[in-house]
Amino acid sequence: MAAGREDVEIIKPRTDKREYRRIVLSNSLQCASSMKVGVGSFCDPVGLEGLAHFLEHMLFYASEKYPLEDSYSKYITEHGGKTNAFTAPEQTNYYFDVNSDCFEEALDRFAQFFIKPLMSVDATMREIKAVDSENQKNLLSDAWRMNQLQKHLSLESHPYHKFSTGNWDTLDVRPKAKGLDTRQELLKFYEDKYSANLMHLVVYSKESLDKIQSLVEDKFQEIRNSARSFFQFPGQPCTSEHLQILVRTVPIKQGHKLRIVWPIPPSILRYKEGPCKYLSHLIGHEGEGSLFYVLKTLGWATRLFAGEGEWTLEFSFFKVVIDLTDAGHDHMQDIVGLLFKYIQLLQQSGICKWIFDELSTVCETGFHYRDKIPPIDYVVNLSSNMQIYPPKDWLVGSSLPSNFNPDTIQMILNKLSPENVRIFWESKKFEGLTDKVEPWYGTAYSVEKVSPSTIQGWMSSAPNEKLHLPAPNVFIPTDLSIKNAQEKVKFPVLLRKSSYSKLWYKPDTMFSTPKAYVKIDFNCPHVSNSPEAEVLAGLFARLLMDYLNEYAYYARVAGLRYGISHTDSGFKVTLVGYNHKLRILLETVVHKIANFEVKPDRFSVIKEMVMKDYQNFKFQQPYQQAMYYCSLILEDHTWPWMEQLDVLPCLNVEDLAKFAPMMLSRAFLECYIAGNIEYEEAESMIQHVEDVFFKGANPICQPLLPSQHLTNRVVKLERGINYFYSNEGLNPSDENSALVHYMQVHRDDFILNVKLQLFALIAKQPAFHQLRSVEQLGYITDLRQRNDSGIRGLQFIVQSTIKGPGHIDLRVEAFLKMFESKLYEMTNDEFKSNVNALIDVKLEKHKNLSEESIFYWREIIGGTLKFDRREAEVAALRQLTQQELIEFFNENLKVGATRKKTLSVRVYGNQHLAEYNSEKSEPVQPNTIQIDDIFRFRRSQPLYGSFKGGFGHMKL
Repeated sequence: MAAGREDVEIIKPRTDKREYRRIVLSNSLQCASSMKVGVGSFCDPVGLEGLAHFLEHMLFYASEKYPLEDSYSKYITEHGGKTNAFTAPEQTNYYFDVNSDCFEEALDRFAQFFIKPLMSVDATMREIKAVDSENQKNLLSDAWRMNQLQKHLSLESHPYHKFSTGNWDTLDVRPKAKGLDTRQELLKFYEDKYSANLMHLVVYSKESLDKIQSLVEDKFQEIRNSARSFFQFPGQPCTSEHLQILVRTVPIKQGHKLRIVWPIPPSILRYKEGPCKYLSHLIGHEGEGSLFYVLKTLGWATRLFAGEGEWTLEFSFFKVVIDLTDAGHDHMQDIVGLLFKYIQLLQQSGICKWIFDELSTVCETGFHYRDKIPPIDYVVNLSSNMQIYPPKDWLVGSSLPSNFNPDTIQMILNKLSPENVRIFWESKKFEGLTDKVEPWYGTAYSVEKVSPSTIQGWMSSAPNEKLHLPAPNVFIPTDLSIKNAQEKVKFPVLLRKSSYSKLWYKPDTMFSTPKAYVKIDFNCPHVSNSPEAEVLAGLFARLLMDYLNEYAYYARVAGLRYGISHTDSGFKVTLVGYNHKLRILLETVVHKIANFEVKPDRFSVIKEMVMKDYQNFKFQQPYQQAMYYCSLILEDHTWPWMEQLDVLPCLNVEDLAKFAPMMLSRAFLECYIAGNIEYEEAESMIQHVEDVFFKGANPICQPLLPSQHLTNRVVKLERGINYFYSNEGLNPSDENSALVHYMQVHRDDFILNVKLQLFALIAKQPAFHQLRSVEQLGYITDLRQRNDSGIRGLQFIVQSTIKGPGHIDLRVEAFLKMFESKLYEMTNDEFKSNVNALIDVKLEKHKNLSEESIFYWREIIGGTLKFDRREAEVAALRQLTQQELIEFFNENLKVGATRKKTLSVRVYGNQHLAEYNSEKSEPVQPNTIQIDDIFRFRRSQPLYGSFKGGFGHMKL
């Protein structure tokens, strides 16, 4: 079947060496692997909420050509890939990546989603439970709850109003009550809505464009084209009834938030003029004179976001989201008043061409030097763009505002008015003070009208702070030249070392971008002395970020990011972005650290933020709680969050003022500099840092003594023992329980690593299929590797409302017993195919400087220094036999193996507390140890040796 080829010059970054072609198949499927189908949740029939999302789940099961259930996902996983999908209001996007030598068959299996899928009765019932489990996971998430509340307060007849996820009620109970068969409705929906002309496909491959075109024509030509017109949903979701409202609502987590929302015309219709980019740049700015700067100075806000929110081609929203302090909550009216005063300032200042030009320059530089991202993310971005933009702009999208049109910007600005506003105010303080409940998530809220004259009053009474436009951005890079690396080094080299620091250096020999990556790890032994020290180190890092914000925000806008965060052994500084002005930012950051002082007003704000973070730990998903307990059990010298929460209220300004100089009094700096920086520059940077901290008459830091070099060590579990730790979920309202079933295997070793990795690759999809798809234990089901400071293992993670963790533990063991026979039955060809898949994954090149740097930094900070890890593990894989893999399984992973070391961490939700209580009274089985006191257990156990020796003892 011939395809029409349309030669369109697609605009691409000047650093992009990839080739692109647009073709239109004769069944009208456009190709540019991600398949975007122009059917989303807005198409859900009334009374079958979530049907589009449910169909997205069902297409993964089987097809007429490949009828074995879950064989698509199994094929992708076993060949080094991953696959997923998402349902949005106006599209459903299916995507995968896979090793290149398996791409043709993977694409064929993928195409069958859209040609002849099978949706069996049995699979339909099971997958309704999976959708329900997915929804259960979201019920206590503030992001999901607040999003649905905004939709709820809109026109009921507009599809924006709908509940889009689906649950047991909408996909089983209600349809049955109406005499509907959900599977028949599902088939009807697919037949009626899915048509080739509504589909856009992106195929990313190393093959030539001619070969890809031939492949696409062959695989996708059978997709039925019913010439369906594109679905359109005209009209606005918000009428006058839904504007000029103030909604008070109760969140799950501690904290206060303001969401100020205006309906606006979609800026996508004027994407080259970038009206929302211009306005979000100014309203969301954090430099001196900005709205956020003023709110922060007053102690009222800790974060502000401004920009376009949900949009379609018919409607859109502009949102300003502000995280409030307790004091900010008490000044809500002043904050809204100040926001409208800033909007008034924009009206009075006029639309400034110099600001648009500056923004345009930043965007253009960002487009031409943007990092490559993983292909799976790239194809999703492209397929999503294909229906919206003309072909030449598929890569650009709306990222390059280039046409200055003040009228367009003014038109959107005029919409940000008191007459048009919706204000959502979230706080726990509203508990018991609301009179309505949103039906899908049970969110408590109340609504009152707020007139423009009321907001005018708030503007008049708001503090008379000096709001002004930002200054010109001095951080915009003007030197984007690429420096020649003197040596084409493949791995990082140790450029210099002293008693103060070590500097690892890796010039860019791969990416040819004007960017650099700098990491400085301050190893300060006083940080790990106590929970108090840990909390104070966290406050120290947060305050530094706070102090630098209004200055460094300009760097962030210009593409130069920085971070200061505390670690188990001190704190680290990271700078990533254009190298031209990176040194200026680094010296400013270093100066701030060296001259640290505690500002009482900012200390109280940051302390309040940290307190809420600790208090909100209990609202984490149960599987996250289980993973936390697992780390607490295994990692020596970690302090529990409960103890940190206990000590935090007692800490004051004087405590931090005393702690900071003590923390810095002894330090060793582990440094890594990579990218478009010559080695003399790298040495000079670290010399400057050493001079600031270690030189002078009264140096801030002294070198570490040999005994002070800190290491992370891990508990060595005993062979042949099953350990288990049980606890109630921290949130009594959460019905979900969770299990982490961890098998500790070995200390970092190339040969053992590849055996573990290969087993994980082979077993991952069968585990998911059995535990989630067949047994329906829960939406969150995963088998993944675990690496604690070089100690390797494997863990099953399952979260469920259906069964308790004790039962799930038995099902995990049942899966391992069942899978044992699969290992023995595997043919030699299957074994080799899996080995080759893992080799292909390891030979995949790093996509960008950050990805490469993170890989090498992990080796440096862990002390392993195996920079050639991937090559060495590939060599080990090439030698591996199937018998060796079976022996590895029998020794380390098989149920009942004498060498096996297992730790089960069980978190019980409110549905399974009876099981938790009965478990406590049951006698402990042979070769099983119940952990009651984590810290007593940790003290009693031997530890693995650390890879990270002290200075002078490092193996180089």
